[in-house]
Amino acid sequence: MRKVYQIKITLKDIKPPIWRRLQVTNDTVLEKLHEIIQIAMGWDNYHLHQFIDGDTYYVQPDSDYDDVMKSENGVAISQLVSGEGARFHYEYDFGDGWVHEILVEKILPVEKGKQYPVCIKGKRACPPEDVGGVWGYSDFLETIMNPKDPEYDNMLEWVGGDFDPEVFDMDEVNKRLND
Repeated sequence: MRKVYQIKITLKDIKPPIWRRLQVTNDTVLEKLHEIIQIAMGWDNYHLHQFIDGDTYYVQPDSDYDDVMKSENGVAISQLVSGEGARFHYEYDFGDGWVHEILVEKILPVEKGKQYPVCIKGKRACPPEDVGGVWGYSDFLETIMNPKDPEYDNMLEWVGGDFDPEVFDMDEVNKRLND
C-alpha cells in the first residue's frame, strides 16, 4: 500500500542546524531520493553519494559492490524504513564529507490530489558546493561576515556575489521539485 513518509533531513555537525522536512512516497527509490535531497538542500549534484543503513552502504549503480556495498538501483526507501523513528544516512561529496541524517518522523496516508515529493519546512541555507566541509564552511562564514578580511571579496565572488546563511526558500525548492 502506498504511504507518505514525512522525513527530516539534517546536515550533521553544523550549528545552528541546517535541515529540511519533506514528504515523499514510500516507493521512492534511492536514486530519486538522492535527486530530491540535492534539490531540497541546494546542492548541485557534482559529487558522489551513498546511503548508509546500519552496516549497509547503497551506492551509485556504476560502483563496485560487495557484502557491505549494494547498488541503490531499484531500492525503495521503504526497504530501509521499519516504521516511524527509523533513521538512515545520506553522504554527499566524499571529499567534503557532508553527512545527512534522515529521520522518518511520520508515516501518513497519501492525500488525494497532493503532489509528492514536497518540502513542508526547512531552516537555513545549505553550504556552498566545494566549500571544504564543516570546517571550510565555518571559515567561509567567518570570512564573509568580516568585510575587512583580505579574502572577503574573493569569497563573495566565488559564491556568486551574495550568501545569507539564514535564508531558505521553500517555494523555490518546491518549484524545482515539481519541474
